[in-house]
Amino acid sequence: MAQSGSDLNFEADLFKAADKLRGNLEPSEYKHVALGLIFLKYISDAFEIQHARLEKTEFADPEDPEEYLAERVFWVPEIARWSNLKANARARDLEIDDPATGKKRKVDIGGLIDAAMEAIEKHNATTLKGVLPKNYGSPTLDKTMIGDLVMLFSDVGMHEEGEEARDLLGRAYEYFLAGFAGAEGRRGGEFFTPRSVVRVLVEMLEPYQGRVYDPCCGSGGMFVQSEKFVEQHGGNVMDIAIYGQERNNTTWKLAKMNLAVRGIDADIRWNNEGSFIADEFPAQKFDFVLANPPFNVSDWWKASLAEDMRWRFGTPPEGNANYAWLSHIYHHLAPRGTAGVVLANGSMSSQSSGEGGIRQKMIVEDAVDCMIALPGQLFYSTQIPACLWFLARDKAANGHRHRKGEVLFIDARKMGYMVDRTRRDFSSGDIEKITKTYRNWRTKPEELEQHGLIPYEDVPGFCKATSVEEVEKHGYVLTPGSYVGAEAEEDDGVPFEERFAELRATLDVQFKDGERLTDIIREQLVRVTV
Repeated sequence: MAQSGSDLNFEADLFKAADKLRGNLEPSEYKHVALGLIFLKYISDAFEIQHARLEKTEFADPEDPEEYLAERVFWVPEIARWSNLKANARARDLEIDDPATGKKRKVDIGGLIDAAMEAIEKHNATTLKGVLPKNYGSPTLDKTMIGDLVMLFSDVGMHEEGEEARDLLGRAYEYFLAGFAGAEGRRGGEFFTPRSVVRVLVEMLEPYQGRVYDPCCGSGGMFVQSEKFVEQHGGNVMDIAIYGQERNNTTWKLAKMNLAVRGIDADIRWNNEGSFIADEFPAQKFDFVLANPPFNVSDWWKASLAEDMRWRFGTPPEGNANYAWLSHIYHHLAPRGTAGVVLANGSMSSQSSGEGGIRQKMIVEDAVDCMIALPGQLFYSTQIPACLWFLARDKAANGHRHRKGEVLFIDARKMGYMVDRTRRDFSSGDIEKITKTYRNWRTKPEELEQHGLIPYEDVPGFCKATSVEEVEKHGYVLTPGSYVGAEAEEDDGVPFEERFAELRATLDVQFKDGERLTDIIREQLVRVTV
C-alpha cells in the first residue's frame, strides 16, 4: 500500500487499518503504541536518507553521529533502525545486546522495540531523554498485534527524500492524534486542539518571527501550525523560537514526539505543578502566545498566589482559572505582543467572584483586541460552545493600525459543517472569512492592497468594530452577539402588509388543523376508556 504525498486520504486509510489491529485494547493505551511506532518509523527513515547521502560524500563517515546534527536528523543506532524491526517483526526469541546494561538478553518484538527506544534516548539524550514509550514488552500487549503494526507502517511510502516525506509522516502523526482524541472523548480532547481552531489562531496572529509560547501546550499542535504558517508564507522557520509548558507528563511526551516528528526545535518543559504554581519562564516575554487552556478549572489556586504580580487586572477567583489564564498570558506578552486564547463562553459575560471587574479593567486598559464566538461541537472534549480571546499589548504595534479604544467582534456561531453526528469543523473558506475580517480591520490602510486585503466594513450579523464606550454601555460583556446585530435579510419586494396577511392565513389553517387533531385524539381516548 505504498502511498504518495499527493494522496490526501492515506492518513484516514492508515488510521483505519491500524485501528483494526487494536482489538480490545483501550484507545488511551493503544495511542502510545501506535504513535511511538510512527515516531520510530519517521526518525529511522530520515536517518537512512541522510546515511545514504553521507555514503556518497567524500571524507564523510555515515556511522559518525556528529554528521547528523547539522541536518537536524536524529542518530539512530543499528538496533533501532526500521529495517531491523521489520526483519524481526515476528520474532519470539531474539538475542540482543541490552542498551542499558550491555549484556545479552532474549526478547520478542515488543522487547526489541523497547530496546530500540532506550538506545535512541541514550544517543539523543538532550532532546529525547525520558520521552519515548517503552512498554512494548509488557505481557499485556499482544505481540502479534505489535508485529502487524510494524509491517503495516513498513508498507507506507515514507521513503522519499525531501520535505514531502517529512510532511507525509507528520500528517499521519497529526491524524492519529486527532483520531485518538475522538476515540477517547473528553479525556482525549484535553491534549488535542482541533486543527481548524489552531489555524484560525495562527492565521490571525501571523507569527512570522519572534518567540512563540503556549503555557499549556498539550500535544504541541499550536507550534506545528505556527511553523507550517511560516513555511507556507515564504518565511524562515529559524526566525521563530518556540517555548511551552505542560503539566501532564504523558501529554508532554506526546508534544516532544510530535515536534520531533516535524523536526521542530522547541524548549518544552514539564513539571507536575503547572504554569500557575511553577512557571518555567517567569521572567520571559513573548511576541506571540497561543493557548487552549482547560476550561473552568476549579482546583488551580494556592495561597502563595494571592499577591502574584501577574494579577494586574485583579486577583482571579479561586474556583475558576479562566481569568488566571488570561492574566498569566497577558503578563508574558512582550511590549508589541499579541495572544490568541480559547476559553469557555462563560468567560465573556460572567460576573461571579469578581470576574466582571477583571474583564472591565482589561477592556478599559485596552488589553482586549478581538472576540470571536465559535459554534458548538468543535471540540473533542466538550460539546459546549467556546470563544476566542485576542489580546494585544499595543494596538498600534505589531502590524496593527491605530485601533486603540476599539474591540472587533466576530460572531462565527453559524459557521462550519458537521463532520459526523457529534463534531463540527470549519472549512478553509470559513477560516479565510474570519481571519481576513480581522486582518482587514487591523492592517494599516497603506498596506491593505500589499497584503491582498480590503478596507474593513461592519457586516450585520457577523462582525462589528466597537468602541470601548459602547462596550461599557453593555456592562462590559464581550459576547459578540450583543454587538453584531441581526443578519440583513434579502428584500423580496413583497410589502409587509401582504406578507403579514399570508402568515396570518397560514396560522389560521394550522389552528384549525390543530383543533381537528385534538377532537380525533379525544374520540380515541373515549374508545380506550370504554
